[in-house]
Amino acid sequence: MHRTSSRQCGLDTLRAFAIVLVFANHYMGFVTQRPTFGFVSEIGWAGVDLFFALSGYLIGNQILAGLRTGTFSLPRFAARRLLRTLPNYYVVLALYAFWPPFADSGRHAPWWQYLTFTLNLDLKPGTRFSHAWSLCVEEQFYFALPLLAVLVARLRGAVTAGWLLLAAGLAAGMLLRHQGWQAAHPPAWGNGAFYTEVYYATLCRFDELLAGVALAMLRQCHAPLWARLTAYGNWTLAAGIAVTAFAFRLFLDDHFGHAVTVFGYPLLAAGCALLVLAALSPASLLARVRVPGAASIAVWSYAIYLTHKQLCILLAKSGIDANAPSGIALLAGASVLAGWLLYRVVETPFMLLRERYVPAVKAQPLPVAQAA
Repeated sequence: MHRTSSRQCGLDTLRAFAIVLVFANHYMGFVTQRPTFGFVSEIGWAGVDLFFALSGYLIGNQILAGLRTGTFSLPRFAARRLLRTLPNYYVVLALYAFWPPFADSGRHAPWWQYLTFTLNLDLKPGTRFSHAWSLCVEEQFYFALPLLAVLVARLRGAVTAGWLLLAAGLAAGMLLRHQGWQAAHPPAWGNGAFYTEVYYATLCRFDELLAGVALAMLRQCHAPLWARLTAYGNWTLAAGIAVTAFAFRLFLDDHFGHAVTVFGYPLLAAGCALLVLAALSPASLLARVRVPGAASIAVWSYAIYLTHKQLCILLAKSGIDANAPSGIALLAGASVLAGWLLYRVVETPFMLLRERYVPAVKAQPLPVAQAA
């Protein structure tokens, strides 16, 4: 059993919401070929962006807290990340490689790309296990960020340099999406080139990760400002909902347009960051209201993400009516069950090994009087 009492319920709610969005989008794109859940199906791809913002904050906060207290170890960080991400991923990858029901799901990229988390580089839509593209972006981030953070921490004026790097990263993402859009020149309904050049491309999809890191920098480097910001949790929540809803509206109206491609992702990143900030604000409804089942779905979300798409495709092909309420319930329940099983059988033992052999080093609390 995982403990939910020590978890932050606001973050759990966001993580559970993110996997629901992704499920709805994949259900439309690969199972029913229609917006089964209405506009939620059409905008559900943004669940990945919410995952990115959460990862950016959680990993960034861990690294920056360790650097601030002198407890950060790059080998320890890498070992803990690999023990967290590799076991589930490689087990599911083996299914896609060797188990016929999964292995017959389209062409595959060179296997070394799957093994090295570089699948998203020049990825073509329809490739086997293509939704692993987001895991590749995150895994690349997990190793790029600590290296950059260690280097920047050695500079005079490290905090200023960090903010300048974040701003440069956001600007570079907009420039690269502009160039990718010019190369793909997608019609209103999109094309494969758009996904290869923009949607899957690492340097075009860092916006939400950087926004999460920005939150971590506020917390670790500007404690008084962080305290003031988190004192207005419900206002932050309202702002996050409004900005995210506006970004959703833009993408629903003109998903593949040039302006939305260039500027829509930073806007979505801002909305996601505001939601994460609200989840971390003790007085906000998002932080105080514990949604039943959200903690469990959050814990299993990584495993659910890995398994749900192909499982739903197979079950729909077996004769289950994926458009009927009963069929939807069966496929959703099967996805949760498969995620839980992978979590219990594979992820949990490796997490126990991680805590035994590579335990986390707890950073000291932030001093109240730390200068901004």
